[in-house]
Amino acid sequence: MQSGPGGRAASAVLAVLALTCFHSICRAQDTQQPGTAKTAAAPVQELPGIIELDPFGGISVFGEVNKGLREQLVNGGVVGGRVAWNFSPHLGLELSYNFMVNNVRLVTPIAPGLPSYSFGNQIYYPALNVVYNLKPRGSRFQPYLTVGGGGAQFTPTAKAKRIARDPATDAIFHSANLNDNLQPALNYGGGVKFHLSPHLGLRFDVRGFWSRNPTYGLPNYPTGGIYIPSKNYLNGVQATLGLVWYLKSPYVPPPPPPPAPPAPLSAGEISGPGGTLCQGKAITLHSTASDPSGHALHYVWKLNGAPQPGDSPDFSFTPNNAGAFTVEVAITDATNASRTVTAGPVTLNVQEYAKPQITSVAANPTTLSCAADTNGTHSASLTGQATGSACGGNLTYKWTVSEGSVTNDSSPNATFDASSLNFESGGQGQSKTVTATLTVTDETGQTASQTTNISVNCPPQFKRLSDIVFAKNNARVNNCGKRILIDQAAAQAAGTYDVVLVGHRASDEAETARGTARRGRRAAQQVTLDEQRALNAAAVLIGGHGTCGSLDPAQVKIDWVGTDSTSTPDPGLCGTSALPATKERRGSRVTEADKDRRVEVYLVPRNSQNMPPAVKNIKPLPEAEVKALGCPR
Repeated sequence: MQSGPGGRAASAVLAVLALTCFHSICRAQDTQQPGTAKTAAAPVQELPGIIELDPFGGISVFGEVNKGLREQLVNGGVVGGRVAWNFSPHLGLELSYNFMVNNVRLVTPIAPGLPSYSFGNQIYYPALNVVYNLKPRGSRFQPYLTVGGGGAQFTPTAKAKRIARDPATDAIFHSANLNDNLQPALNYGGGVKFHLSPHLGLRFDVRGFWSRNPTYGLPNYPTGGIYIPSKNYLNGVQATLGLVWYLKSPYVPPPPPPPAPPAPLSAGEISGPGGTLCQGKAITLHSTASDPSGHALHYVWKLNGAPQPGDSPDFSFTPNNAGAFTVEVAITDATNASRTVTAGPVTLNVQEYAKPQITSVAANPTTLSCAADTNGTHSASLTGQATGSACGGNLTYKWTVSEGSVTNDSSPNATFDASSLNFESGGQGQSKTVTATLTVTDETGQTASQTTNISVNCPPQFKRLSDIVFAKNNARVNNCGKRILIDQAAAQAAGTYDVVLVGHRASDEAETARGTARRGRRAAQQVTLDEQRALNAAAVLIGGHGTCGSLDPAQVKIDWVGTDSTSTPDPGLCGTSALPATKERRGSRVTEADKDRRVEVYLVPRNSQNMPPAVKNIKPLPEAEVKALGCPR
C-alpha cells in the first residue's frame, strides 16, 4: 500500500466498508435462515445504534515546544470521519481518520536579522479508540468519554518541500532534508451525541492530542541552520462537530412505573447557637427538616409570630433589645404544597450588653526625670486591667498621654517615655505632671476610661555658648573669643551659673604650649596647649582690668581633654573669618579649618552635678596661677 496521503485515505475507506459488512452480518444472524423450522421464541429486543458513521470537521490547536528554535504548530482545521461499533450498552470501539492542517513555525530565528522559518504542514492521523458511553446505547442524550491511539503522519506540503530544497533557501537555512515524519500519537477526551431522528444525530467532540514532536527529517541539534530537538512532545486540542448516522433505530426505554406516594416530611428541629445570646449581635438558626423523597423544600420563618422574608433552611436576625424571642418555621414540599409541617416555636432569651469595667490603672514608677538628666529614669511601665460584659466580646486597649510618647499603646501593658517632654532652659528646676489615660472598648463599641498621673522633674540645665577658636599651636584668645567670654558668658553668669571651660588641641598641634612653664613646677613640666587655652580663657573672665572681665573666680571651673574630639565643634562666628583682619593680630586669625583648636564654653547652674558630656574631670580654677597670667592682650 502507498505510504502517502492517498494510501492512508484508502485505508480509512476500506476500514469503514469492513465495519459496515460486519454490521450486515450481525443483522443477518438475527433473522431466520430459509429452510429452518419455525419455533416459538421470545421476541428479540432490537439493539439500537450498534454501528455509527460520523463525518466531522472542526479546529485543531497545538501548544509550543519550548526547546531549540521553539517549534509551534499554528492553529488550523481538522476534517475526517469515524466508524463506531457499540458492542455493549456502554462500551464501543471506534476507528477514526483525521486530516489536520497546522502549518509549522520555528519561532526563534537561527541568527539575528533573519526571519523565523515557517512551512506548510498537514497531519494524517488514523486512530483506534475505546468509547465509554455514560448513558446506555440509544439514549436521546448520550455523553461519552474516549481514549485511543494511532500513528500521526506529519507531512510538509509539496510547496514547503520545494522551497526548502531551493538552493538559495538551503544555503541560508540548511533546509533541504525537510520531509515526512511518522510518530505514535494518543488522543483522549469526550463529548456528547444528540438523537435528532431515529437514524440521524449530532455529535460534539473535544479531545486532546499527544505525540512525540516530529523533526521532519531536520537535524536535532544546531548545525548552522534550522533544527528540531528530538524526544520532546506535542500537546494539542481538537474541537469538532459532526453528523451521526445510526444504522439501527434508536432504543427509547419504556416509561418507568408511576412513583409510590412520598413518605411524610420530617419537621426536624430548629438548631441555634449555644452560649449567651446578646443584644445587637446576629443570631443564626437552622432547620433540620428533610424529605425522604428528596424533593426541594420551601421555608417560611416567623419571629414573634410575624413572617420573615427569605426561603432558606437558615434564618438570621439581630435583636435590637433584650428579652424573649419566639421563632418557628413552616416547611413545604416545593412540588406538593399540601405536604407541610411546622417546627417550633422555640424561645430565645437575649441579654442586654453592659459597658466594660476597668479595675485598675497604674504607672511604675510614678516619678521620672527629663531627658536632660542623664542619670535619671526616663520611662515608666503602664499597666491596666479590665473586664468585659458577657455580650461585649473581646476588649481592645488604647493608651494616651497628655505629653510625651507611649509604645505598645494597644496593649494592657504599655511604656511611657518622658524623653520628648519640653522644658525651658535655665538655672531653676522644673516639674510637669503627665496624665496617662487607658480607654477600653468592646466589640459593641462600649467604652470605659481611667487615668493615672506621672510626675516628670527636670533639674537646672546647662547652656552651651559658641566655642573659642585658636590659631594653630597658639593659646592666645583673640577678640572674637573675648566677646564670647565677656559679652555672653560673664554677662549671663551673674551669680546664677558657673562658667565651665573645656580645652582642646588638634592632633596636628604641639602637645605643649610654647614658653609656658607653670610656676612652682620644674622647668621640664610644661603646660599642655589645651590646658593653657583653658587658663587663658579663664584669665579673660577674671582679669579685672583692660578688656577683661571681673567674674568671681569661684564661678569658673576648667577641664582639658587633649585631642579628644567626641564633642561636636561649634565655632560660631569665631571660625568663619567674617571679621576684618584688622580686628585680630597677624597669625591669630582663625578659620573653619581651626575648629578643633578650641575651648568649649558652658553655663552650668550653680551647685549642679549635671555636667556637659564634654567634661571628663572638672577642676576648680587655680586662681593664683590665672591671676598671674593677667589680662591677655
